[in-house]
Amino acid sequence: MPETYATRPTPEQLLHRVQAEEEYERRGRLKIFLGYASGVGKSFRMLDEGRRRKLRGEDVVIGAVQSQLPSEAENLLQTMEVIPLKISGESATMDVGAILRRQPQVCLVDGLAYDNPPGSLHAKRWQDVEDLLAAGISVVASVNLQYIEDYREQAEKITGKRVDEAVPLGFLHKADEIEVVDAPPEICLEQGNGESPTGQSAQQLSELREIALLLAADVVDRQLESYLQRHGIEQLWGVQERILVLLRPGTRAAHMIESGSRNANRFHGELFAAYLDHSKLPVKDKSMLESDLALARQLGARVELLSGESLVDAVLRFARSRGITQIFVARSARETWWERLWGSDVDRLVSEAEGIDVRVFPN
Repeated sequence: MPETYATRPTPEQLLHRVQAEEEYERRGRLKIFLGYASGVGKSFRMLDEGRRRKLRGEDVVIGAVQSQLPSEAENLLQTMEVIPLKISGESATMDVGAILRRQPQVCLVDGLAYDNPPGSLHAKRWQDVEDLLAAGISVVASVNLQYIEDYREQAEKITGKRVDEAVPLGFLHKADEIEVVDAPPEICLEQGNGESPTGQSAQQLSELREIALLLAADVVDRQLESYLQRHGIEQLWGVQERILVLLRPGTRAAHMIESGSRNANRFHGELFAAYLDHSKLPVKDKSMLESDLALARQLGARVELLSGESLVDAVLRFARSRGITQIFVARSARETWWERLWGSDVDRLVSEAEGIDVRVFPN
């Protein structure tokens, strides 16, 4: 049996840990409510968090809030102390000086990406928040995904809308807690036309939601790394996801492949794309399959040709042989009345994929 030896930290390492822990204890705590689109209710959740903390006996003030709020958020606003904004010409900004003099335990700050007017101490509102945290004041804040600097371009491709204000991703990595306001996309949709108030479809909202959830998971990982570093604990494990995207005739797979690629990259995993041999496909379906295979290869997926009479048996046999953790599959719009009555291949796959997560995409 091999011997193991405990390594004693050097004096420099011990000093670094003590300094890091002291700085962590001095700073205020930062909690961020992350919205993946307008209308999910992040401002309400931020104000409700302030209400609950006040009920627990904490000294809570509001440093900045959006000018237009839904009625339920306005009701919460009336229950808490508001530090008036500082007026500079025709612009208004959070009055950091007044908040520092007031020295509350918790300050609520809506709209982290807001730009301050010229002549302000800081150009950005998130920089004002840094001053509050450094003074030992905890901050509960809100921001939308499209305003995160490293995700602006990605969000713009989905929504077709460009924003100029932004918060650096590094600021979010300093958060002690992050919570995605995970309202189902349907809540954001207007009645009747299938679009959100800002014009996004259900599919676009789902894509934004997925990116927000992955971003939140990344921040949680950073929190863990920071904790381990402060306490001198070496991280010896990693996360390994193996995602299989199933390509089927008559279903579009580009959205699934892109989603699988994002998830695989986020979790440092592997991406597979598999299809059953269909030598007699119609020209249209064959062209769609070839396009999906090209995209899969472009995004680094390992493409596998499956064989067998039963699609479900072939997929599960391959998945278990490769340690697949997630299967992405689209539900075909061409289901027959027999499939609707007795269940389709997708239904059977969901029921028999024991130990493997199956994510079904609408088509």
